[in-house]
Amino acid sequence: MIYNSFDNPGLIKVLTFLQTHNTEYLSGQDLSDVLRISRVAIWKHIKKIQELGYTVESKQKLGYRLTENSDALLPWEITSGLKTKMIGQQAFYFDSTDSTQNQALKMAQDPERNGAIIVAEKQTIGRGRSGRKWVSPKGGIWFSIILHPKFDISTATLFPIASALALAIALEKTLKVSPELKWPNDLTVRGKKLAGMLVDASLESNKIESLVLGVGINFNVDVKKIEKNLSSTPNFYGVASLSEYKTKIKPVELVQSFLVELEKIYKLLNSGQTKKIISEWTKRSSTIGKNVKINTVEGEIKGKAIRIDADGALILSNNSNTNRVIAGDIVHLGK
Repeated sequence: MIYNSFDNPGLIKVLTFLQTHNTEYLSGQDLSDVLRISRVAIWKHIKKIQELGYTVESKQKLGYRLTENSDALLPWEITSGLKTKMIGQQAFYFDSTDSTQNQALKMAQDPERNGAIIVAEKQTIGRGRSGRKWVSPKGGIWFSIILHPKFDISTATLFPIASALALAIALEKTLKVSPELKWPNDLTVRGKKLAGMLVDASLESNKIESLVLGVGINFNVDVKKIEKNLSSTPNFYGVASLSEYKTKIKPVELVQSFLVELEKIYKLLNSGQTKKIISEWTKRSSTIGKNVKINTVEGEIKGKAIRIDADGALILSNNSNTNRVIAGDIVHLGK
């Protein structure tokens, strides 16, 4: 099942009318007259609305009344009232797909898809950094965003770090949760992974053609089940879920907040204003000040993490030597 934010006008008309008149029952005939849709089409749309997770009461001689919105990250829910100019203004929803990242990469060549978000209720072959498996069951928030940036390649390595910062700020604002940022692009609580970022870049002639940002958030998932699945993964350090905070917000509120914060940070990147991003990331970092071990393609590097560079590289100090690491698998060894 696939939906987007610009098709299904009949369904969205019926849904919007039910949402704006949810204190009263609306007869099929009233809906038909006002919306100029046949009663049969009204009935079909309401059945589909119920299948999508909305609760619609139906009473004989009274009609229909919407009593609860869906928890699903449906396109029209994401775009409705979204306070961004570009990011998230187009939305696509899959009830199941192999990977939102794969779907986004297929669409990324189209300049008309700049800022589009692709959401899946579950992924069958979700992936993390370095081709690792990302377990993506129903209950999590899994999506990818297509961007055509103005910044150059040297800034692209800072993008996942900046995106992780945007999510941290969104979590602080919507849930009063204060995650820590683990270099290069993980969000943790109590030392366990809550969310992660993945970036796929398409380059041509030393220019970024497109970036696809993949985001995975453990919103309401079975932590023990995921940990059992991933416990043998190298450098595994546990799983956290927002369900532990007994949150009452709907997933769409968090996603909309993230899209707003991401657009703010994206503007900073496009205008070369990276210092503020680095400063805000460092305030929330669980990596800076720690002794760490990083497995890179060139071998293992150890040292104390002292800062990140303008392009997001991690600077390590080891006695009188310093090392600059662009990418790698990090293990925190303590102070």
